[in-house]
Amino acid sequence: MVKFLIPLVLFIIMAIFLAMGLHLNPSEIPSPLLNKQAPAFTAPKLLAPTETLSPADLKGKVWLFNVWASWCVSCRAEHSVLNQLAQQPNIMVVGLNYKDNPEDARGWLTALGNPYAVSITDQEGRVGLDWGVYGVPETFVIDKKGIIRHKHTGPVTVQDVENVLQPLVAQLQAEAE
Repeated sequence: MVKFLIPLVLFIIMAIFLAMGLHLNPSEIPSPLLNKQAPAFTAPKLLAPTETLSPADLKGKVWLFNVWASWCVSCRAEHSVLNQLAQQPNIMVVGLNYKDNPEDARGWLTALGNPYAVSITDQEGRVGLDWGVYGVPETFVIDKKGIIRHKHTGPVTVQDVENVLQPLVAQLQAEAE
């Protein structure tokens, strides 16, 4: 009897873990960087390659860090949402062009619009690796002190903007230094 009971118990345990996994939201992949200082980098600007940008340049500002690429289908899906988001006066979107050809990326922004206050290039993927990027697109919210306060994996939707990003950015902007 025990011989048949052990496989049955193991099967039930595996079924429970499977059921739990099926109810997880893949856009809520946890990040070990949440509530920690944004990783440092110095990277060339996409539209001005002789100039660089680092998180230190953005201290004192709340900003969104959107990881994107011209070859990314999901990035195309979120692009119109980012274009609308960037038109709001209190929202600064910084782009990380990830593992992409800068020429293709510039053409993509010219054709589809440029929602980024500035976009930097990361052809080798080193900046993305430091930020724990699983894939593109991913969007981070960074506060005035350079602390990562939120990570969104996958394309940003209008609902994400209205329900999460805008309220969080407004809250972070209202906080004292």
